Amino acid sequence: MYVSTEVIAIVISAAGMVVTLGASMFAGFAWVLRRIDDRSDAVEDKLGVRIDAVEDKLGARIDALEDKLGARIDALDARLSARIGGVEEKLGARIDALTGEVTGVKIAVARLEGPPRHLVIASH
Repeated sequence: MYVSTEVIAIVISAAGMVVTLGASMFAGFAWVLRRIDDRSDAVEDKLGVRIDAVEDKLGARIDALEDKLGARIDALDARLSARIGGVEEKLGARIDALTGEVTGVKIAVARLEGPPRHLVIASH
């Protein structure tokens, strides 16, 4: 089979064109991917800075609120402790008074009952 030089030139030109187009498409896609990567890094950096700022701001607000609530809880604890201490003293005094009254009632009941009865009666 005889192939002319023109056919060989056309085949080589077509192959070169395919290789050139493939290389240029590869380079174009690589350039697009690099641009997308650079932009995503820039967006990530911007969002990272904004998120850090929001995190710092919220952290400060939460710390302030925690301090404020801690102070209120401590004040409430002190007030309740004082009130409970007062109630405890009042109840202690009332219980002590009732203890004395119960002792008095026991003595009165013992006097009403009289001396204990004996089963064996002594003869005179």
